[in-house]
Amino acid sequence: MARGNFSRVTEFILLGLSDTWELQLLFFTSFLLAYAMVLLGNLLIIVTVRTDPTLSSPMYFLLSHLSFIDICYTSVTAPRVLVALLLRHKAIAFEGCMAQLFFLHFVGSSEMFLLTVMAFDRYTAICRPLHYTAIMARGACWALVAACWAGGFIHSIVQTLLMLQLPFCGPNTIHSYFCDVLPVIHLACADTTLTEWLMASNSGLISLGCFLVLVASYALILTKVRARLSQGHWKALSTCASHVMVVTLLFVPCIFTYLRPAGTLPANKYVCVIYTTFSPMMNPLIYTLRSKEVKESMRRLWKHCRA
Repeated sequence: MARGNFSRVTEFILLGLSDTWELQLLFFTSFLLAYAMVLLGNLLIIVTVRTDPTLSSPMYFLLSHLSFIDICYTSVTAPRVLVALLLRHKAIAFEGCMAQLFFLHFVGSSEMFLLTVMAFDRYTAICRPLHYTAIMARGACWALVAACWAGGFIHSIVQTLLMLQLPFCGPNTIHSYFCDVLPVIHLACADTTLTEWLMASNSGLISLGCFLVLVASYALILTKVRARLSQGHWKALSTCASHVMVVTLLFVPCIFTYLRPAGTLPANKYVCVIYTTFSPMMNPLIYTLRSKEVKESMRRLWKHCRA
């Protein structure tokens, strides 16, 4: 790609969700409450799982890591959004923009891989119960979690390198409230067709591939337990139902956003709120409300703290 002579952009201007002051205050309050719920809810799950010996199964081990990822994921965008909503000059340095893009995809794709691992955990527990302890041993769980982080890093570094090789020399206004692939790539001073297809293949296919694997695993679980719905299997199905809710909140908006070249449809910044803020906020509610063991452990932790 011929870059030519150009003056490189040093900062981007984030337009945010609205330019009306009253709406900005409303969005600030909403984001602040959502971020507080993400932090408090997921921290509560981590502390509960780590302090209660009865929650030592692989499912809760993976759940605590999901809560940690949700905290990291929302923290990539929420603090800067909250500051920007109170300031008139909503600028972000070029290096800060690229860093935000990197960590957003690093943590986000790691969460997708971890949800896939959690679906595999449920499939093994329900469909291969006699081999469950051997397959999902603690060492294997740590290896799977490490693989999720490694896969997220590889995905994100590819995305970031594709962005860094583009020249940015003209407009610097981003029609979003954070730096992401679609709104930033439109600002490049070059033909980005090939880069857009590469990024759609990278982010979009990862989202779609993980989603299809998850759907297939739940279909296999339903097929397996259809003929023998004992009380234990109803409990397993209830757990799977909570996973399906998380999957829907995270994957469907991501597939809509990333599985297409940047120029086919405008990026919807309101859709981005679903998977950057709403999904991490709902995870603690979904898992605690549908898990009797977690709720009982939280009650014991509360009584212990009051004693």
